[in-house]
This record gives sequence, structure tokens and C-alpha cells, in this order.
Amino acid sequence: MRRPGSGMWKEGEPRKDRTPGQDPEPLKTRGARRHRRLLWALPPVAALALFFLYPLALVVEQSFSPDSGGTSIEPYTEVFASAAFREALTTTVWLAVGSTAGCLVLGFALALVIAFVPFPGSRAVARFIDVFLSFPSFLITLALLFIYGTVGMVNGAWTDLTGAASGPVQFLTTPWGVLLAEITYFTPFVMRPLLAAFSQLDTAQIEVASSLGARPARIVRRVILPEALPALAAGGSLVLVLCLNEFGIVLFTGAKGVTTLPTLVYSKAILESDYPAACVVAVVNVALSVGLYAVYRMVARRAGA
Repeated sequence: MRRPGSGMWKEGEPRKDRTPGQDPEPLKTRGARRHRRLLWALPPVAALALFFLYPLALVVEQSFSPDSGGTSIEPYTEVFASAAFREALTTTVWLAVGSTAGCLVLGFALALVIAFVPFPGSRAVARFIDVFLSFPSFLITLALLFIYGTVGMVNGAWTDLTGAASGPVQFLTTPWGVLLAEITYFTPFVMRPLLAAFSQLDTAQIEVASSLGARPARIVRRVILPEALPALAAGGSLVLVLCLNEFGIVLFTGAKGVTTLPTLVYSKAILESDYPAACVVAVVNVALSVGLYAVYRMVARRAGA
């Protein structure tokens, strides 16, 4: 407190030795601080430009550079007119959408069991999901090959029992094998946000609905599903982006008849040495990925993820 007549200044009162509206910090100090911030921001911006933006700019530039020389949209017209590109685009889209739908259904069912059905080891399973997210995609595909491959466990048991030359399970090298591998690998990416959402759910709502005679299916549909929709949307958007760019699963399944945009880039650049066409496909793939990632971020922001 300031005594009457004293010259003491209390916080919140205007100081008599300072004109109203005057900034207490000198302009030179503020300018120096701003310059220091710019200097700290310069190294990461330079690294981003050097290691990401510059190679991306080279890819975009090469996509407009036909083999005949000059700058032209000829590579785009040739690639867009080719049946291989249209087939790869269609395959990429339907595999990504199909895998996302399978991950949403399977992930929702498994997350329900882990979160609401008590069983020994449920916490360990939930923690294992976090570890599973760090696994490389080819590891899961390799495990599926050991089980369902041409010389895998299932076909090996069949040939041992029947004496046949080959087993009946041959789907792993087809689009359905790629779909199974992607669903197996990406389902935990849906389960993780779902388990986080279920942990925030008020169980009193479930108890009230159960006491009023609601069956489990009705509780899931009316109480749990509305609360899980933002997490489902966020997880599904992320899986859609990841499936769109998946390369290792398609390569390791050995599905030779399955060509996606990433494998088409590999084929054009490495096998055919057609770098302008490869860059065109890469630009299309990047554009699709960035667009879907923007959708994912928007959904995740609304979901609070």
C-alpha cells in the first residue's frame, strides 16, 4: 500500500515519471531481441530448405523437363494418358480406402474389447499397441509370408498332409493379400486414438443406460459411438494418408500384378530410367498426400488429438 504523500509506486498504477502510452522497453532492445529470434530460426529454416524443399523443387522442375529438352507439360500429358498411371491411381485409391475401412471396423471392435471388457492382461495389450506403432511395415508382411506364403506354414501343413505339390493358400500375392497386410499393420493407428477417447468417456452414462435395460449393442450405438466419432475420423484420416504412400507392404507381398503410385515411381525411375514420368507420378502422389494430411490435421484439431 502507498501512504498518502509518499512517492512509492504500487503495481497497476500509472507512474508519474512515465508518459502514458510510453513503452518501458527501448526500441533498440526490442529490435535486438527480434534479431536474435531471427538468428535462432535461421538454422532450422535453412536445414528444411536444403534437405526437403530443394529436393522437392528439383522433382517438380524435372516433371516439367521432357527428354527432348526445354520446359513443357508434355510429361504430364503422357503420364495422364497412359493406362499404367490410371490403373496405379485406381489401385492406390481403392486399396487405401478399403484398408482404412477395414482398420476402422477392426480397430473399433478391438478397442471396445480392450477398454470395456475386463480381462487379464488388458493393460499389457494396450501398452503393446504403442510398441506396435514403431514396427516397420515389412516386418508384419514378413510374418504373414511365414504363415500364408507359398511355402508358408499353412501351405506346408497342407502339402505334408495331402502330398500335393502346392498348397491352396495363394491370396497373399494378390491385391487381397496387400489389403490384409495393410489392415493388419495399420489397425493400431486407429486403436490408439480410440483408446484415448474411451479413457475420457464418463462410465456413468453406460451404467445408466444399462440400468434402464439397454442392450450392449444399443449402448455402443447410442452412447459410445457418438463419443468415438472424432477419434475414428482422426485415426481413419491418418491411416488413409499412410496407406496412400505405402511401398514396403506391396513390395514384400510379392504382388506383381498390384501397382500403386509409389511402386510406379520406383518402376519408372529405377527400372525404366524414365525420370520425368517418375517425377510426374511423384508430384501427383505428394499432392494427394498433402491434401489428405490437411484433412487429417483439421479433423484431429477438432477431435482434440
